[in-house]
Parts: sequence; structure tokens; C-alpha cells
Amino acid sequence: MSQVSSPQVVILQIPKSPMLAAVLGFFFGPLGLLYVGFVPALIMFGVNVVVAVLTVGFGLFLTWPLCAAIGWARANHYNKNQLAGK
Repeated sequence: MSQVSSPQVVILQIPKSPMLAAVLGFFFGPLGLLYVGFVPALIMFGVNVVVAVLTVGFGLFLTWPLCAAIGWARANHYNKNQLAGK
């Protein structure tokens, strides 16, 4: 009796570019974070609104570039999880 093996299924996912995530985050702020995920974009949008109101907009000089760093970190995190198979 011969054994029939089931076909192996391989799912390919394209890695996210950390450089693109950082550039989008820098130029578009929280909207650029949509490239790496909805939740980080939503959180940073809320943070930016609160900071902008409390500092009359001057705090955005700190939080806007932070979007670029968060985009870079989230894209790297996504890629590492994909390599680990998570």
C-alpha cells in the first residue's frame, strides 16, 4: 500500500521596507504609519492631537519625526516575525 502525502502549502508574504516606513512616517506623520499597521497609526494620531492641543502645535516638532522612528521599528519587527514564522 502506498502512502499519499498531502501537498505542502507555502504562503509567501512580502517584507515591509523599514526605509519606506520611515520616509512615509516622516513626511505624512501618522498617516504614513498606515503602511505598518492601523493600530500604531491610530495611537500616534491620538498622541499628535493631544500634543498639538496642549502645546499649540509646537510639540509636533517632536512627535512628527517620532512617527518615522516608529515606522522603522514596526517594519523591522514585522520582518523579524515573518522570518521566525510567527
